[in-house]
Amino acid sequence: MPFPFNLPTTSSISFTDFFSSSTHPSLPLCATTARGVVRDALKKHKRLPPSSQASNLPTVHSVLSEYIPYLFALDAGLSGTHCAGEEIDLVLVKELEVEWRATLAASLPGREPPRIKLKSLESELFFALSTLAYAHSLQARAHLHTLYNATLPTPEQRANAIGASMRSFLEANAIHTYLVNRAGQWNTQPVAVDITIPLLGALAELTMAEATLITVLKDDPYPAVVLEDRNKQSKDWMFKGVEIPKVRAHLFARLCLAASEHASKAQAMLGRSVKVHESLVKYVDDLRRTAKGKACRFLGIDAELAGKTGEAIAWLRGATKELGFAAMGAEEEKKASGLSKLKKEWQVKREDRKIEKGEGWGTDAGKFEEGRVVDMLLQKWVKMNDTMGVQLIPPSEPLLAGMPSGREYHAAKLFVTPALDEDSIVRMRAPPDPGDAAFKGDEEDSGDEEERGIAPVGAFPGTKAEYPGGSGYY
Repeated sequence: MPFPFNLPTTSSISFTDFFSSSTHPSLPLCATTARGVVRDALKKHKRLPPSSQASNLPTVHSVLSEYIPYLFALDAGLSGTHCAGEEIDLVLVKELEVEWRATLAASLPGREPPRIKLKSLESELFFALSTLAYAHSLQARAHLHTLYNATLPTPEQRANAIGASMRSFLEANAIHTYLVNRAGQWNTQPVAVDITIPLLGALAELTMAEATLITVLKDDPYPAVVLEDRNKQSKDWMFKGVEIPKVRAHLFARLCLAASEHASKAQAMLGRSVKVHESLVKYVDDLRRTAKGKACRFLGIDAELAGKTGEAIAWLRGATKELGFAAMGAEEEKKASGLSKLKKEWQVKREDRKIEKGEGWGTDAGKFEEGRVVDMLLQKWVKMNDTMGVQLIPPSEPLLAGMPSGREYHAAKLFVTPALDEDSIVRMRAPPDPGDAAFKGDEEDSGDEEERGIAPVGAFPGTKAEYPGGSGYY
């Protein structure tokens, strides 16, 4: 369940004010037009209702993919490298100044982060590529939502959704990894948290962890069993116990442990940056817990298949602890109060409503959903052990301490620098028509939202200017 990124918005600029080219004089004008289309698309996407944003992601992806090659062409002109086999002579008239809204920066509750003024073409390139990576992650999120709807997907739909989401995760990981390597050449860190090395590195580790967990989800039947159990339209009151081969259960556990290690690295990197939004920090911690809990569950399945029901129950109790839920013994489970059961049922229904609406679901990185699977297996195995096997249940701490090492599944994909095609480069050799004006966007600029936006809560109409900084908190 990918993190629900908010796509950043940006200000309107004209590259013709900052660059000029003797070999390709139309390049700054064409780049400005492509940027204006991106600016409009991001602003329109932001103003869409959350339920409609997923269907608009292909448009955002398309305009960004068309704009980014122009940035690399400008970068090639400044660095003296070739673009599409041609050398571009580009002169810096004055230092480029842009504004982007840092959506991953810490902000006051109820207030979106302000736009940050940035200088240099490098900052523009980093924000554009980061936005494209966010769009990839959001597309993966949209694909995975079909797996948790009230209606069960067909095996073909499930395979297509998981395959598409995995490709999106790897594309996002490639972009973040490229940016980390490129940022290593900087002498100073930028003022925007979104494009600093610690955050970019954390996002690279995060997307790899998510791609690894998707590999496990592809062949994990238990979430589908839980989904079927809460499907109101289902009439299958009884189902055959799901069987997983022993070798694959152990393999899945090692893959989950690898995902947990990636999430732990991301968590450590975010710890170096105190200005990151708390929702991202919490999500990374939840993802680490979810991956570790899944690993415990699969090791429990491996033990149960070997006839070690007592050890399997210990693994599930260890999974409950790793997920951060209160672990209860057999006697405590029997004495659970009606109020605690009612609270649990209310949490289940609330999460189901989020999934049905498609808003705010999965912000816990699937931790609650994994807790459902563990709870289902725990009830089943405890009942079996009490009535049939009667095996001693060992403590879970020694088992957790002796967990195997993680196993990687994906190899990091290399990011291929997009370049303009030869025909576009040739056309930009001609000087622009004096009557042509670059398209900067039709959408209204929101750079001054803090100054002209909503008045502070409780303020008398017309007195907004009397509150310092236009803040809604006083």
